[in-house]
Amino acid sequence: MKLKQVVCVCLLLVFLLATVSCSAAPVQVAPKAEKPAPVKVKLGIDNIDKHLAVFTGKRVGLITNPTGMTSDFQSTIDVLKAKTNLVALFSPEHGIRGHVPAGAAVGTYTDENTGVPVYSLYGETKKPTAEMLANVDVVAFDMQDIGARFYTYMYTMAYAMQSAKEQGKTFVVFDRPNPVGGQVVEGNIIHPGFESFIGMYPMPARHGLTIGELAKLMNSEYNINCDLVVIPMTGWQRSMHFGDTGLPWVMTSPNIPTPDTALVYSGTGIFGGTNVSEGIGTTRPFELVGAPWINAAQLAERMNAVNLPGVVFRPVYFTPRQVDVKYQGRLCGGVQLHITDKQAFRPVQTGLTLLYIINELSDGKFSFNKSSTAAAPTIDIYTGDTNVRLGVPLAEVERQWNEEAAKFKALSQKYYLYK
Repeated sequence: MKLKQVVCVCLLLVFLLATVSCSAAPVQVAPKAEKPAPVKVKLGIDNIDKHLAVFTGKRVGLITNPTGMTSDFQSTIDVLKAKTNLVALFSPEHGIRGHVPAGAAVGTYTDENTGVPVYSLYGETKKPTAEMLANVDVVAFDMQDIGARFYTYMYTMAYAMQSAKEQGKTFVVFDRPNPVGGQVVEGNIIHPGFESFIGMYPMPARHGLTIGELAKLMNSEYNINCDLVVIPMTGWQRSMHFGDTGLPWVMTSPNIPTPDTALVYSGTGIFGGTNVSEGIGTTRPFELVGAPWINAAQLAERMNAVNLPGVVFRPVYFTPRQVDVKYQGRLCGGVQLHITDKQAFRPVQTGLTLLYIINELSDGKFSFNKSSTAAAPTIDIYTGDTNVRLGVPLAEVERQWNEEAAKFKALSQKYYLYK
């Protein structure tokens, strides 16, 4: 083939290749799907600038702990120190810096960071005295509640509201989310004669209210009648669990390290009234339940056979390591609660069912604890009456609890601040 012919063939091939390339449809690269960002909720303390008139010219006292902070990690103590005349701090269980163990008395001291005096509201004095409030005009409250009746922060607030009424002070609540949502209410109410610092008022174990809504309800329904101001959140909805808010989680106490712990607590917390470990002294408090005499595989099989919504039970063995807890240093058999659907999960129903089945399988080894501080046994303080301790059938207890929960929800809806 002559050179001229070779050149022509090559040029023809180049033309044909270019034609095919131009006529081919361009490759469509699908854009990378972006995970939707959680909704950003603004806390009550985030909205303080809209409500500064409440504090103008007033001496302010603050009840708080490490959970009292803005959504960008500023301490509420520092915010009020900068924006108001902060003259006193009040410490609940665990202290304002979270350094005091559960159940230990909190003393009166001076906060090193601010030089402001700190008055204890956990120990001998749970209610602010006239002397504590003598130089205070406004008492503010900012702590993260966990949505369970037997958690002391809401009663620290209630006592302080009572004192504010008696001493003629304004009481301000910076609202925060209910981390387990605001739609579901579970459990029976505290009955007369069973009131305590983990159950002052007739409310169910899972109350479904924010701390600000709780304040409104208690102020009206339980006749506190203080001068109450609730500084609301923006962006929070009742269907939200804490992970939906976009907010940082701070341990509310040493044994509530995560929002998942808060979710199970209103159910498995009742094991505090029994000789069964609720997992305290492990890295999964209230998600682990067991005792040395429990057959883990048998318990898990029985619990999974019930088909409770939103949860699977895995057989586990664990050894509590914390000093002065049940079975410290001893191997316990039991179950771990794995939440598969937070919206469907019913912690109170789950905890009650678990207690009954453990009792049934225990061969007489299960028992209820005696209380060293209350007239009634501890389990009665947790549950609000004697039915569980006296062995009323599970179906009947559930029927009663569901009925009382429905009545409380109907009552509480008029205090809702959010949809």
